[in-house]
Amino acid sequence: MTDQAEQLREIMRSRNENNSSNSKTRVIAVSSGKGGVGKTNMSINIAIAYAQLGKKVLVMDADLGLANVNVAMGIIPKFNLYHLIRQKKQMKDIIINTDFGIQIVAGASGFSKIANLSDDEREHFIEEISKMDAVDIIIIDTSAGVSSNVLDFIAAADDAIIVTTPEPTAITDAYGIIKIIATEIDNMNLGIKLIVNRVKSVTEGKKVSERVINIASQFLNLKVDYLGYVYDDPQVSQAILKQKPFMIIDPDSKASICIKHIVGRLEKVEYKEGGGLKKFLNRLVRR
Repeated sequence: MTDQAEQLREIMRSRNENNSSNSKTRVIAVSSGKGGVGKTNMSINIAIAYAQLGKKVLVMDADLGLANVNVAMGIIPKFNLYHLIRQKKQMKDIIINTDFGIQIVAGASGFSKIANLSDDEREHFIEEISKMDAVDIIIIDTSAGVSSNVLDFIAAADDAIIVTTPEPTAITDAYGIIKIIATEIDNMNLGIKLIVNRVKSVTEGKKVSERVINIASQFLNLKVDYLGYVYDDPQVSQAILKQKPFMIIDPDSKASICIKHIVGRLEKVEYKEGGGLKKFLNRLVRR
């Protein structure tokens, strides 16, 4: 683990220990072995589902090369992580309030690696991250792949969510990043979780998850939890074109319901889909 990852973990730990409120900020890193599997979409919509549970949520776009959280939400930021890293702005200056009930920090497009920062820049970056203590949930949308940046954020998080799809290359790459997490990160408290995106059926999601989880258990002696699946829903494509989260465009779509179940599992609460007023009245009459 890099020094920066250890610093990030210490910052998060000390902040939570010193937090006088009953709630402690939970940091969730969302990553994937390859690009194009819907990782950013998962990050944003999971954040919105959390917000709908009454949580204060911030999504930080930690892709320092091709930032796209703000693009997916149709937001043009005035400042982003680049301004923070270069010590031109503070964290409070770059946090953006959205119309969707969550806050975001836009990524630094065109910036290469945190590892290239000077000592002053690195210290400033970590110090500013430590100021994000007024939220319940921080979701870190990492870049795809296994760069040192990705591993640093995962190592510092409470949970790592790996997103894959049923495509063979995506499954292989998902196992690849899990293997690297197992061999290079010594955070014993890190919860590694799996989401299978764009499935055609419940069975497909289950088969893909079992394949990854069984291999990780057999060859890495590592426990990976299956959070659930998200249907291949046309509403998702429409949401991307409209640059709005699908949880907002259609809260009752198949994909949205899946996200609510996933957040329910993260929070260890059961989400039950409402049957609508008609079903309520029918049940009432039968009573």
